[in-house]
Amino acid sequence: MNTKQIVLGAVMLSASAALVVAWQGPPAPAGYTNASVVLGAVDTAAADRLCSTAKGHSRLVCLADTLKKDLNPALAAKLQLPYSVADAKKWSNFPPGIYRTRIGPTLGEFSPAQLVVVKALLKEAAGIAADEGYDEIEQILNADDYLKEHAPNPGAFASGNYHLAFLGTPAATGTWQLYFGGHHLATSSTFKDGSFSGGTPSFRGVEPFTRFTQNGRDNAPMAQEQQAFAAMLGALSADERTKATLSQTFTDIIVGPQRDDNFPTTRTGVRVGDLSPAKQELVIQAMRTYVRDIAQPRADVVELRYRARLADTFVAFSGTPTLTAENDYVRIDGPSVWIEVSIQPGRAIPGIHPHSVWRDRTGDYGGNR
Repeated sequence: MNTKQIVLGAVMLSASAALVVAWQGPPAPAGYTNASVVLGAVDTAAADRLCSTAKGHSRLVCLADTLKKDLNPALAAKLQLPYSVADAKKWSNFPPGIYRTRIGPTLGEFSPAQLVVVKALLKEAAGIAADEGYDEIEQILNADDYLKEHAPNPGAFASGNYHLAFLGTPAATGTWQLYFGGHHLATSSTFKDGSFSGGTPSFRGVEPFTRFTQNGRDNAPMAQEQQAFAAMLGALSADERTKATLSQTFTDIIVGPQRDDNFPTTRTGVRVGDLSPAKQELVIQAMRTYVRDIAQPRADVVELRYRARLADTFVAFSGTPTLTAENDYVRIDGPSVWIEVSIQPGRAIPGIHPHSVWRDRTGDYGGNR
């Protein structure tokens, strides 16, 4: 991250260190691994050739079918599940030592050849833009491997502990969801009769928040979110900032895992329709850092829907507008879109780290509630 944030992490060392000691690291439960699965080193050329004639949803179905054909019956039964909103809701930002009810096999259960197809699936669903979508997923997994090596109590941190599942059978008809997630990550892409119906809930977090090197690459998966939201808030006039300022202090996101209906009943903050066109575009750019965690052209369809109701969307924050201090908080709340970011103290290592979620008031779980 930037120099200001790195210095802040050092200033907060003593308070965060106390939390790290209290954390004690989640122990790895049965069935989990401390092994790394470095997706960045996986070459997807073979899978790309296999499904090269299929596009969009058809390519996802082709890749899903390819993966299932290569699995033993026990692993296939864990991966392919009936469609269930109750199962779709079994996601969390916690590591597996704390949250143990995620569905599907972990990356550590797949063979190297199967991981080729898994990576191709994730790229097709999430897109390949730099620092968004699949690239962001890869960096968040690298962060768990960093914690495995650097946290005083590494517990169950490891990139091998992220889950993949198909809820419903990937096909041109019917409803199905691609489910993937683990510590600091939850993704969901839901389809109905071959058409995309939703990409939320979508959770992103990372520790460390500062730039780090792991698994052969430089990582800063949420730098673009921090920069976009800081630019959005920094552009507000003094009067607009006053309207946007929340009276409460927020220590975490409020519509997180297992809190599906915790949206505020009244939208508060500064109304985006009252901002200048340039400032409205900064709101779009901040939203885009989440919407573009799904592949094109699906992301553009969602963005156009949010743009159509931008005037009735509100921006609100508490703490500092730079998102570089503990308990800094910002949200974008519209008739459909809900995005919130909360800056947390360090849990596994000293410093600060973000929690964030993209929700859709009408479209979570593909509109199946």
